[in-house]
Amino acid sequence: MPATAPRFGAAAVIRLLLVITALLATLLAGAAPASAHAALTGSNPKDGAVVATAPKLVTLTFSEKIALGNDSIRVLEPSGKRSDKREVKDMSSGGVVQYGVALHAGLPDGTYTVAWQAVSADSHPISGAFTFSVGAPSKTTVALPETTAGGGLVGALYGIARYTAYAGFILLVGGGAFVLACWHRGAAERPLQRLVVQGWITLTASTLVMLLLRAPYTGSGRLADAFDLSGLKAVLETKTGAALVSRLLLLGAAALFVAVLFGAYAKREDPQEKKDLTFGLTLGGGVLAAGIAATWALSEHASTGIQPGLAMPVDVLHLLAVATWLGGLTALLVALYRVPGIERGAVRAFSRVAFASVAVLAATGLYQSWRQVGSWTALTGTAYGQLLLVKIGLVSLLVGIAWISRRWTGRLAEQAAAEADEPQEEAAGADTAEEPEPVTVPADPERAAQLARQKAAVATARVKRVRDADPQRLGLRRSVLAEASVAVVLLAVTTVLTSTEPGRTEEKEAGRDRGAAAPAPAEPVDVRIPFDTGGEDGKGTARVELDPARSGANALHVWLQRPNGRAMDAPEVKVAFTENSKEIGPLPAAPDRIATGHWSAKAVQIPMPGTWEIQLTVRTSDIDQVTVKKNVKIG
Repeated sequence: MPATAPRFGAAAVIRLLLVITALLATLLAGAAPASAHAALTGSNPKDGAVVATAPKLVTLTFSEKIALGNDSIRVLEPSGKRSDKREVKDMSSGGVVQYGVALHAGLPDGTYTVAWQAVSADSHPISGAFTFSVGAPSKTTVALPETTAGGGLVGALYGIARYTAYAGFILLVGGGAFVLACWHRGAAERPLQRLVVQGWITLTASTLVMLLLRAPYTGSGRLADAFDLSGLKAVLETKTGAALVSRLLLLGAAALFVAVLFGAYAKREDPQEKKDLTFGLTLGGGVLAAGIAATWALSEHASTGIQPGLAMPVDVLHLLAVATWLGGLTALLVALYRVPGIERGAVRAFSRVAFASVAVLAATGLYQSWRQVGSWTALTGTAYGQLLLVKIGLVSLLVGIAWISRRWTGRLAEQAAAEADEPQEEAAGADTAEEPEPVTVPADPERAAQLARQKAAVATARVKRVRDADPQRLGLRRSVLAEASVAVVLLAVTTVLTSTEPGRTEEKEAGRDRGAAAPAPAEPVDVRIPFDTGGEDGKGTARVELDPARSGANALHVWLQRPNGRAMDAPEVKVAFTENSKEIGPLPAAPDRIATGHWSAKAVQIPMPGTWEIQLTVRTSDIDQVTVKKNVKIG
C-alpha cells in the first residue's frame, strides 16, 4: 500500500484559519489608527513660535489637497475659548495647498492651541495640533482628544470592514474566474457556489458597514453617529461616499451575474451554447470586476499623488490580478477538500492562470512601489516601505509554494480515470463488503431520522476514503492549503499597507521636521555696530549681544563705547527686531540701564528662526539721535 501524506480534515482547516484570524486581528488592532496620508508641511505662526501681537489669520500648509469643513480648524485661547471666526478659507495657489482661519480682534496674551482635523485626498482621516504664544508663553487649560482621527472603536471596526471587503472581493471575483477559466463543471458544484455567494455577501455587508461608519470614522469617532442621517448625507457628497454607493450598485449587477453563472450556465449541456455563454459571462463579469476594483482605485492611494491618471488603471489591474490568483486558489482548495473528483485539466488550467496573474501582479506592484516609496531610504526607513518589504517577502513565499503545487499538479492522477481502470467486479465487491446490513426502519420518527443520518455519514466517509486514496491529490491539498494560509496573512498586510502613510509623504514630512529642528548656532550673537548721532561726542560703537540667539526667550545686552574704548553713556537706547522676508516686526525691546554704557533686557522674545534685522536707536542729547541696522542669523 503506498504511503500517504498526513490528512487535513475540515475541522483542522477551520482551526488553522481561526488561529490566523486571531493573529490578523492583533495585527489590524496594532495598525489603528491609520497614519496620516496628507502631511502638514508648515503653518503661520509656526509651532512653538512667540509673536508680539496676535495674528489676524492662522494658516496651515499641507502636502496635498484635503477636505475641510468650517469647524475643521479650531484656535483656542489659554482658557479654552474659541478665538477663530469658524470659517475656513482655501488659500491654495499654484502647487501650494494652504488653508486659513481668521481670528477675532483684541485677543489676550498667552499660549494658543491650534487643533485641526480633515480627510486626505486618499480618503483617510488626519488630525493634529500645535501651539503658539502671543507676548509670552503661558499655561493653557486646553485638553486635546486622546485618540487621533480614525482611531478608537470606530477606527477598529472600519479597519475590519476594509479587510473583509477585500476578502469578499477576492472570493467573488476569484471564484467566478476559476469556474469560467478553469473548471466549467464547477458551476454545478454546491461548495463552489457557496464560496462565491459568500464572497458577494461579505463584500456587500462590508461596504454597507463602511458607508454607515464613514461619518464617525472621519469625524466625531462616536459609534452612535453611524445612524445620523445628516452625517450620512454629508458622506454621500464626498468622493469616498460616491465610490461606496457605486460599489453597491455594481454588486446589484453582480448578483445577477452569480445567478446566471450557477443557474442557466450550470445547467447548459450543449457545448456550443456553453461556449457562447462562457464568453458572455467572462466579458460581463470582467467589466463588473473592473468596475468594483475601480471603486478602490478612484478613492484611495492611486487617486492622489504623482501620475494619478496612470496609477488608477494600474491599481485596477493589480486588484484584479490579486483576486484572480488568491480567489482562484481558495476555490481550488475548496474543490480539493469538498468535491469528490476535480479534473487534472482544471488544476493545470488554474496553474496557467495563476502564473499570468503573478506576472501582472509583479509588474503593477513594481510601479506602485516606485510611486508610493520613491527612494531606497524610504523603502527601509519608513513604515510604508517596511510593510512593503514584508509584502514582497510573503509574495515570494507564496510563489515558492505555488511552484511546489505545480509539481504536485504534474503528478496528479484524475480520480475518475483511476476508478475507471479498476475492474468493475472488484469495485462492486468492495461496495458490497462495505454496505451495511439491511435495517428495518422503525416506526419511531426520531429513530428513523437517526438511522438516516448514520447512513449519510457512512456514505460520506466512503467517498472521502476513496478521494483521499490518491497521494498526489493529498500532496496538492497540503501545498494549496499552505498557499491559502500565506494568502490570508498577505491580505492582512495589504490592508494595513493601504492604511499607512506612503513613503514619499512620510519622508517629505520628516524632512520638514528636520528642517524645523535645525540646530541653533553654538554661540550667542555678538555684533558691533558703529554709529554717529551727529552731535558733540556722538560717535561710538555699539556692541549688541543676544543669548542664546534662538527662537523664544533671549537675554539682550548693549554696550556703548567711545572711539578711545571708554564706556559711553546715553540718555536713551532702544532696540527692535524685524524679519523682513516674513514681514514680522519690528518687535521692540526696551533694555534697562545697568551701569555706565551698559543696557540689558531679559526674556526678549524672538518668534522663529531666520535672518533678523537688529535696529538700534541711540540718543545722545535732546536733538541728537540715530538708528543703525545690522542683519544677524538667529536659530
